[in-house]
Order: sequence, then C-alpha cells, then structure tokens
Amino acid sequence: MSSSFAITEYLDAKTINQQLDELIKMPIYTIKAEALKRYETEYFDKKCAKSKEMIGKAKEIIPGGVQHNLAFNHPFPLVFTKAEGAYLYDIDGNRYFDFLQAGGPTVLGSNPPSVREKVINLLNNGSPSTGLFHEYEYKLAKKICDSMPSVEMFRMFNSGTEACMAAIRVARLATGKKNIIKMGGAYHGWSDQLAYGIRIPGSKWTQAHGVPRFIFRHVQEFFPNDLNDLERKLKINKLKGGTAAVLIEPVGPESGTWPLDYDFNKNVEYLCRKYDALLIFDEVVTGFRIGMSGAQGYFDVSPDLTVFGKTIAGGYPGAGGLGGKKEVMKYLAAGIQTGDKVKKALVGGTMAATPISCVAGYYTLEEIERTNACERAGRMGDLLVKGLKELIKKYNLPFVAFNQGSICHLETVGTMHFSINWKKPWTIPSVIKETSIRKKEMEHMGAAYMAEGLVTLAGSRLYTSAAYDEDMINEALKCFDRVFANVGIKE
Repeated sequence: MSSSFAITEYLDAKTINQQLDELIKMPIYTIKAEALKRYETEYFDKKCAKSKEMIGKAKEIIPGGVQHNLAFNHPFPLVFTKAEGAYLYDIDGNRYFDFLQAGGPTVLGSNPPSVREKVINLLNNGSPSTGLFHEYEYKLAKKICDSMPSVEMFRMFNSGTEACMAAIRVARLATGKKNIIKMGGAYHGWSDQLAYGIRIPGSKWTQAHGVPRFIFRHVQEFFPNDLNDLERKLKINKLKGGTAAVLIEPVGPESGTWPLDYDFNKNVEYLCRKYDALLIFDEVVTGFRIGMSGAQGYFDVSPDLTVFGKTIAGGYPGAGGLGGKKEVMKYLAAGIQTGDKVKKALVGGTMAATPISCVAGYYTLEEIERTNACERAGRMGDLLVKGLKELIKKYNLPFVAFNQGSICHLETVGTMHFSINWKKPWTIPSVIKETSIRKKEMEHMGAAYMAEGLVTLAGSRLYTSAAYDEDMINEALKCFDRVFANVGIKE
C-alpha cells in the first residue's frame, strides 16, 4: 500500500472558514461589466462560433441544451472535441487548460496513452460489454482492496449516485436501523433521499424539487465541522430506533468547499462507534486523488463503507462502486451464495463492471501508483494556489484560495459558504436569493476564465493532475492575472 499523499500540509480549516465568513459579508467583487461584454463579443461570438451554432440547435432537442450540469457556461456552453493531458480543445480549435478534469477523476490527466492502449487492445480482442464475468472485474476489485485497508470487498456500479444509494440500503440492512445522517451541503448524487440538505447546509428539503417530503422521514443533516450538532442528532435518534449510518465527504461538503478540521473525521468515527452507527465515506473525489489509500488513509480512519466513483474507471463510463468490511458487504452479495442467511440489498446495473471500465480502471490505478501521480498532482495544486494567493494580494481582492492537495478552491463570492439557520426562518428566502445572485457572478467569472483559456468547475473549483508541470501552472496563472485585472465591485 502506497503511503504518499497529495496533501503536503493540511490547511487551517478554522482560518479558511473565517475568511469565507468575511467574504460573504463583503460587497460582491466580480468581472467588470465592460470586460464581460468584451469577452462575450470578442471571444465567444467571434472565436467560438461553431459552439454557439451547435448549442443553439441542441437547445431545441436537449432540455437546457446540455446533458451534463458541469457543461453549462455563460454565455453558452462550448463544444469540446478533444481532451489530452492537461489540455482541452473545442470545436473551433481553441485550446484550454483543463482544471475541470471531468469533475475530478482524471488524476493522470485526460486520456493517458498507457491506459488508452489497454482499452484499444480490449476492443480489438474482446468486447466493451458482455453482461458476464470478466477477469478484470477481479483484478480491479483486488487492486482497490489492496489499496484501502478498510475495503475488504468491492462491488462495481455505474456511478457514485448508485453507489451512495446502495450504501444507505446496505447500512439499514446491516444495522436494522432506518435513520441516515449526512453532512449538510454535501453532494452524494441525485437520488431522492440524499437530495436532502444538498449544497446549502441547513436547507433540508428546500433544494430537492420534485421529491415528496415524506421521502426524507429518515434522513437528517448536521452542520459541517460541528461535532456537537452531529452528536445531538445521534442522541435524539437513539430514542427513535437509532442511526444506521453517518455519511460524509471526508474533506468537507462539495469536495472540501467548506473545509473540515484535520481531526474531524477521527472524531466522527468515534461518535459512530459510540452510538452504534456505521460510518460511510464518500470518496468519489478523494479516492485515488488524495492518495492510493484515499482520504481515509490520510486521516487514519476506518469507515465501514466507502463510496467510489469517477477515478475507478479511469474517466471511462461505469465509474462507481461500493467497498467495505466483509461483515457489512455480505448484505450486498449477489449470484453466488455466501452462506450467510441475511437479507440482501436490492441493487442492479447491467452495464456495471463492463470489461472496458474494469480494464481502464485497473490500469489507471496501476499507473497512478507507479508514477506517484497523486503526489505530483498535489504539488501542482500547491503551486497553483500559491500563485493565486499572490495574485489576490496583488489586486487587493477579498477572494479566498486554498487546497486539499490537487483539489483547489478559488472562492470569489463564497456561494457555497452560506447556510440556513432554522431558528430564524426569515433567513431561508434571503439565503436562497443571495446564493442565486452569487451563482450568477460565478458564471460570469467562469466565462472570463474560459475566454482566457481556463476551464474550471463553476468558476470556483479547480483540479490539478499529474499531466501538469510547473511551466504550465505558471502559464495558467498569467491567464488568471489577466482576469483579475478586470475585476471590480459589482455595480
């Protein structure tokens, strides 16, 4: 098991959260209106004409014009035709630094030849999917189990959303309890129950449109970094049948946008043991990005269940899975009988664990380990954030930049740092309104980044990969410099 990690020095979560608290109290700093207009006319209209034309047609037959939430950008989504290493290329031939990284999975960079060759060999000699068992199902599962001590068994799914659904189903069967407590503001996919408390801590069901409220009867949330709030919920649940599991993102909600204290995960593990609840780590982003042993290895925590996504298929389709301890995972057994007379969780997925996803995933993890890709990507993240902090100081901006290894954050408006205090119900509409305003400015900043050759996640999150080198990061920082030079207080 590799012991190297992407994080060289863990951040001071208290200081970062204080800075974010101050940021959301200040006037909004964003791209100046005249600069945004210039980007729209001189870059998007002139240099992205083919994208504009295609998206115009797509809106007629695809709701919203795009299939993926990450693809929406102001003033219109761009059409990308090539991903290679640290770069993306659009249909008009423009090149960009890729800090989106498909939402985080491509630790090696996009489409690495070493993995691509194995996939091509499979396609030439086998099949992308058969519905039957393939040798690389075993090889990938073995690789994951060998890398993470808490994962004794592993089951593949098609996505992180499916894996999260399976995790809470298994937890309820294993414990005989119903209540699930998740960290407020965290994203665990888009299933009905886990839409509770999504994106805004304290929001409960208010952001889960289209989901009947009774679905959330046995789902609760606690505030990020607040152990007292979590224990209070666990105590109350003890009087109502107990808690099946606590579900968290180990670096904080939305990939660490709301950062956690270093010892927080260890304390959550203690509380789970104290109240006989399972601990579920959502490592969709952190798994094989923080290190080969994941965030659980870095924080020295042993969750009962671990959710995987994205990376375990190397950026190829079929990117999801659930791993855990044998006494828990036996509730997920399928096919061959294990001898345990227990009820099994109902799960499925004809296209899960296809040969193409397992081959791609296995060789991706092998290459990540062989090249120390997590550590290298983390160093690039350190370099990027160091440069962003210098630019923030140069232009005297209230922005906040920080990182957990190769997971980097550039908060310009603090949209994800708002929360709803239900002791004062009047804050609900004001918070929703404020986050909507700030989300719009994130899109405007994102447009400026894009026009300068930078693809980000929602204009506020950036993932670095092992495909970057120092010269690339320094060149990207020049692009950020040009954007920051055109920032001012929102009129």
